[in-house]
Amino acid sequence: MKTFRRTPALALSFAGFLTQLDVTAVIVALPTIGDDLGFGLAAYAWTMDAYSLAFTATLLASGALADRHGRRRALLVGNVLFAVASLACGLAWDGPSLWAARAAQGFAAAFVITGSIALTASAYPDPADRARAFGLAGIVSGAAMAVGPTLGGIVAASLGWRWIFLANLPFCLLAAWIVPRLVAEERATVSRPLDLAGVALLTLGLGIAIETLLAGRTVVHLAVGTGASLLFATSFVVQQRRRPQPILDPALLTQPALIAVALLLITVSIGYWAVLVYLPLFLTAAFGLSTAQAGIALLAATLPMVVLPPLAGHLATRWGWRTLFTAGLAVIAIGDLALALEPTWTMALLGMAIIATGAALVQSQLSGAVVTLAPPAQAGMASALTIVMRQGGFAIGIALLGAALGQEQSASGYALAFGGAAASTIGGAAAAFILLPARHRT
Repeated sequence: MKTFRRTPALALSFAGFLTQLDVTAVIVALPTIGDDLGFGLAAYAWTMDAYSLAFTATLLASGALADRHGRRRALLVGNVLFAVASLACGLAWDGPSLWAARAAQGFAAAFVITGSIALTASAYPDPADRARAFGLAGIVSGAAMAVGPTLGGIVAASLGWRWIFLANLPFCLLAAWIVPRLVAEERATVSRPLDLAGVALLTLGLGIAIETLLAGRTVVHLAVGTGASLLFATSFVVQQRRRPQPILDPALLTQPALIAVALLLITVSIGYWAVLVYLPLFLTAAFGLSTAQAGIALLAATLPMVVLPPLAGHLATRWGWRTLFTAGLAVIAIGDLALALEPTWTMALLGMAIIATGAALVQSQLSGAVVTLAPPAQAGMASALTIVMRQGGFAIGIALLGAALGQEQSASGYALAFGGAAASTIGGAAAAFILLPARHRT
């Protein structure tokens, strides 16, 4: 009987660990960062969105570059750039310098993640081994996302927020030493074309939408910004349809089931991940928690993401995706509504645990649903679609909730923000129930 080789999968998972850890570790320290650097809520949101926007845009180009120049090389170059960007984050002196460094982190993370996924797929040609390798990567990624807020809170409280970024450096050096010794170089037999125009159009569409939501103060500003964002987004769709080899084929979203999954990816990002960004502010404002205490409290909103995915897989087999996704989105909506009510400590903990439970039931199955529902020849494109929709939804969700919360950060603002998140997840549940087939083939 053939033995499954864990070391390449673990090495590649470790390379991507920091890029996932940084997404959530920074969240709990954002109030402290804002106080130290003297910026408000819009800048708070851009600290997260600069990373997500750069990651989303670069992802569409990083795959073509990795195929052309080597996937291990892409991962290692991304790892070095991530270390340099982390150093720049730790040395940031104001909002713009931090946003630029965070964007550089997102740019670098796209190469790390792209290289890691491609190398894992090629290192395990047997489908069963490949599934186990990606499952192992999912556990490592989930653990990084779950412990990030608590670890970030402890580090920020004891050493200062800058050490959340500076602590990345030795681990990046370790990854640079481990990966070449355990993973061979891989290149695609046929290189994909690099589409810089498509990347630019998508970046402008998302970036203008985020800035409009966060900075729009008048009807004219909102109208002009929304129109410009839609213009660039439409131009991206038209440009991709005309290309013989699109980086993101819009035709994938002509099927009702894939439309539903795309909407689910966006609404989970708004109803859970974007809410997670504002929970430290909420906990501090409503209950006076310190940075370290907020990080520990956020375990209620992250631990279910680690322990419940196996249950989600079992339920997907028994119920089918339509029932599972509809139920999961409804659970997230209930948790968001609990957070939107008159805050009590018990209700806040309960609401955080509920949104995490719903997200755990949905998140782990969405990528598999996209790949299964897409035509076999477009499985790779469908995988890219999941990341773009998830990260794009996360970036827009942060901006939407920030716009709802406003600069005052009052109790009514949090109620409006969390209530809006609940409304989006209810819409996602309706889309899942209407557009997904009752059963699916596994």
